[in-house]
Amino acid sequence: MISKLMKPLLGLVAALTLMSAASLTAAADETRVVFVTHGQSGDPYWSVVKNGMDDAAKTLGVKAEYLAPETFDMAKMAQMIDAATASKPDGLVVSIADPAALSGPVKNAVASGIPVIVIDSGGGKLTKELGGLLYLGQSEYEAGVLAGERIAKLGVKKAVCANHEVGNVSLDDRCAGFAKGLGADVPVLNGVMDPTEMKNRIIGYLNANPGTEFILTVGIGGAEPGLMALDELGLAGKVKIGTFDLSPTILKATADGKMEWGIDAQQYAMGYVPVVMFDLWKKYKIAPIADYPTGPGFVTKETAASVIELSKQGKR
Repeated sequence: MISKLMKPLLGLVAALTLMSAASLTAAADETRVVFVTHGQSGDPYWSVVKNGMDDAAKTLGVKAEYLAPETFDMAKMAQMIDAATASKPDGLVVSIADPAALSGPVKNAVASGIPVIVIDSGGGKLTKELGGLLYLGQSEYEAGVLAGERIAKLGVKKAVCANHEVGNVSLDDRCAGFAKGLGADVPVLNGVMDPTEMKNRIIGYLNANPGTEFILTVGIGGAEPGLMALDELGLAGKVKIGTFDLSPTILKATADGKMEWGIDAQQYAMGYVPVVMFDLWKKYKIAPIADYPTGPGFVTKETAASVIELSKQGKR
C-alpha cells in the first residue's frame, strides 16, 4: 500500500515525467538550421548576414547556428560542412566561395537528405548542379558589369580593381565583371585583409600608376583603406572610388561625395530568408521554387544618408 507521504512524491515524479516528454517533443519539433560560410561573424559584411539569421530565429522560435573558419580556409570549411551534415539539421545554408573545394561536401549533404540553400557566392547554375534548393544573393559578375558601365559613362579609361581576397570566386567575379562593363583592361591589385597593409598597397599602386582615374574595391576590406590612401596622397576627389558592400564609413563618404557609390547585396536577407524558408518547409512542406536575387542595389549620394543608421544597426 502506498503511504500518504508517498502519493505526493509519485505525483511529482509523474508530472516531471510528462514535462520531460513534452520538452523532448518540443525539441524534436523545433526547426534547426545550420549556416556554414567562408566569412567570419565578426566581419562587417558577414555580421549583417548573422544578424539576419539571429533575428529570424528569434522571431520564429528556430534554432540557428552560424559556423565559419577563422580565416579564408576552404579545407576547414569543407570539414565544417561535413560535420554539419552529420548533425542532421533541417536545413543547411552555405556559401560556395571555391566550387572545387566545396562542391563535394555540398553534394554529400544533398545525398544525405539535407536540403541546402546557397547564399552570397556560387550562383544559381552551380546551386542547381549540386542539387541545392535555390541560390539567394546577387550575380557578382553582373553587378560588376553594371558598375563598369556606370563608370564608363563618366569617361573613365584607366581603372584598377583592388581585391583584398584574391581566390574568392565572388570577389574575382566582381573584378572580371567590372572590366567587361568598362570595356577596358583592368589590372587587379592583389590585396590583403589587414587594413593598414591594404592601404599601403593601394598607395604603392597609385604611386606606380599615376594615371589611374578610378578604384573599384570589392568589399569593405578594400574600401575603407582605399579612402584613407586617397586622403593620405591628397587625391580625394581627383581619383574616384566606388565599392561593393556597405558600412557606416562607406555611406558617410558616399553622402559627402568622396565615394561614387556602394553596391548593396542586401545580405541581411541572406541570413533571414533561409531560416524562414526552412521553417516553412519543416512545418508545412512549403518549398521555395525559384532563386532569390538580393542585389545589386547602388547606394548613391542621394540615398546614402537614409541608410547610415540601418548600417549602424547591422541591418544594411
